[in-house]
Amino acid sequence: MSSELLDALVLLEKEKGISRDVIIEAIEAALVSAYKRNFNQAQNVRIDMNLERGTMRVFARKDVVDQVFDARLEVSVEEAQRIDPNYQVEDVVEMEVTPKDFGRIAAQTAKQVVTQRVREAERGIIYSEFIDREEDIMTGIVQRQDSRFIYVSLGKIEALLPVNEQMPNEHYKPHDRIKVFLTKVEKTSKGPQIFVSRTHPGLLKRLFEIEVPEIYDGTVEIKSVAREAGDRSKISVHSENTEVDPVGSCVGPKGQRVQAIVNELKGEKIDIVKWSEDPVVFVANALSPSKVIEVIVSEDEKATTVIVPDFQLSLAIGKRGQNARLAAKLTGWKIDIKSESDAREAGIYPVDNEKLLSFDEEDDLVEE
Repeated sequence: MSSELLDALVLLEKEKGISRDVIIEAIEAALVSAYKRNFNQAQNVRIDMNLERGTMRVFARKDVVDQVFDARLEVSVEEAQRIDPNYQVEDVVEMEVTPKDFGRIAAQTAKQVVTQRVREAERGIIYSEFIDREEDIMTGIVQRQDSRFIYVSLGKIEALLPVNEQMPNEHYKPHDRIKVFLTKVEKTSKGPQIFVSRTHPGLLKRLFEIEVPEIYDGTVEIKSVAREAGDRSKISVHSENTEVDPVGSCVGPKGQRVQAIVNELKGEKIDIVKWSEDPVVFVANALSPSKVIEVIVSEDEKATTVIVPDFQLSLAIGKRGQNARLAAKLTGWKIDIKSESDAREAGIYPVDNEKLLSFDEEDDLVEE
C-alpha cells in the first residue's frame, strides 16, 4: 500500500461523496477475507492499516485460557504472560501473523471487494437522496421502453414508469423531457429502484404548487384532487384570507397558470372549484360547469341528492358519468343527480318546511 491509495481515497471522498472511513472499513474487511481464504486460517484477525506510512499488519486475536483446545483461537495463560505478565484468563491477546507475501494476494482480493463496497456506498447515497423525494415531482428524460416500463433518466438513476401509470393520450419518445411523480423508492439487492407516475393525482397537485405562488407559500390550499388522467380532473381550493380568490389564483392572468399545467398534461381538462365545509355548497361547486337548483343532504349515509334544471342534466352527469363521478371523488359524498321534472314527479322537490337554496350565476349560495 502506498501514497497512491491515500490519494485515491481523498479523490473518492471528494468526487463521489463517499466517506473515507467507509472505504477504509471496506479495505480492512477485504484484507481479513483475503487472509482467511488464501492462508486457510480460521482465527479472528484484525488488520492494522497506517495510511501515512503505507503499511499494513495482520494481528490474530486469541482468548487467554487455562487449557488450549484450538490453537487458532486460544492461547494459554502461560504463553500470554510471556508476552505481557499482566494477561489473565478471559483476556484477549493480539499476535502479529502478517505473511510475507500477503500484500500481493490481498491486493487482488481487496480490489474486488473495495469496488463492490464503493458501489454499495454509492447506491446508499442515491437511495438516501431519492427516498426524501417520494411524493415529489421531478423532470426526467425518456431513455427507452419495453412492454412493461418506460425508463426515465433522473440523472443518477433510471426510474421506471409502468404501463398503468402512463397517460393514455401520450406517446413517449427517447429524449422527451417529462415531469413525473415519484410514487415509490425501494432498496433492492441491485440498488435503489424508483417508480414514477404520470397519472397520479399528486402530479397534478405538485404542478399547481409549481405554477401558483399562492399555493406554494400556503396562502391557497388544495383541499382535494380527483383525476382521470389524460381526460379530466377536478381540484378544490380554499384560502383563509378572504381577500384572496383561490380559484382566480389558480387560473392566473388570462388563464396562463392553469394553461401551463394543461399543456404539461397534453390537454387534460381541469376544473378548479371552491372548497366549502358546507356539503351543500361544496357538492354544487364540484358539479361545475353545470348549474344546481338544490342539494338535499343525508348526513347519516353521507349522500346527497342534487337537483338540476332539465336542460342541465346531461352536463351535470357528464360523458359516461364522468362529471358526477369526479365530483363524488372530490367531495367524498355520494351524489345522485335528478332533473327538476323527475324530482317534482317523485315529490322530493320542492322540499316542504325547508329553506330552499339556489345558486346564482357566480355559484354563490343565495336564499329564495
